[in-house]
Amino acid sequence: MNTGTVVGERENTSRLRPRAWAELLLVLGLFLAYKAGRVVVDGRVGDAYADADLIWHLERALRLPDEADLQHLLLSAEALVRAANVYYAVVHFPATIAFLVYMYWFRPEHYLRFRRILAWLTGMGLLIHFLFPLAPPRMLGSLGLIDTAEVYGPSVYGPPQTDTLSNQYAAMPSLHVGWALVIAAGLIHATGTRWRWLWLAHPLLTMLVVVGTANHYWLDGIIAATLVGVLLVATSRYEHASPRVPVGIGLAGIDQRDFPQAVKPT
Repeated sequence: MNTGTVVGERENTSRLRPRAWAELLLVLGLFLAYKAGRVVVDGRVGDAYADADLIWHLERALRLPDEADLQHLLLSAEALVRAANVYYAVVHFPATIAFLVYMYWFRPEHYLRFRRILAWLTGMGLLIHFLFPLAPPRMLGSLGLIDTAEVYGPSVYGPPQTDTLSNQYAAMPSLHVGWALVIAAGLIHATGTRWRWLWLAHPLLTMLVVVGTANHYWLDGIIAATLVGVLLVATSRYEHASPRVPVGIGLAGIDQRDFPQAVKPT
């Protein structure tokens, strides 16, 4: 491969990337929307607890495992439960940001698709949070579960009554699980090594962590995984679009003017 070919490929790859400032604004907007979800459940705490009772009994009817059984396994070793708390507290956002940066810079041909999936998943999650507020199992003392973060640390939440930074009544769906699954799907799709399937360990571990720490029910993760599956199918057509021409108005509302112009044939 000669030098001209290498330079040409690098130029074509760079043209696949949308403008960095537009992407930064979009990701910041998603983060703020994620955090602003707290506002929509004010005054609906009673609904959140009623929905929690519904989910708990539905899981038992479906014969899903008892969340308390998983938590008891974590509590068998203090180091294990502390590690689960740390994973819940510190992996979620940094892993997602690192994934977006990696895809943007090294796999731009796949970046837009998976950024769209994250955007749509977050938007759908916020809508469900509004329509179906849900208190997490750690808030229901009758289930035999404890708030492991509060007991063992580190904790990312304050008292629900005074916490203005997060929506603690937004258990359904679990965006922790959903985002982790998007990361795994994106890296499996964009990399070619035989070890790429090991990325599935991230969403699987996330599922065990969010349930074991009593932050989510099994159904929260199952619904999130279902939404991700639907979005993967719905966005598959973007993989077949011309790499030189942006695809109309993207799912996140960014149009062609936000991207570099296509290369004109010579």
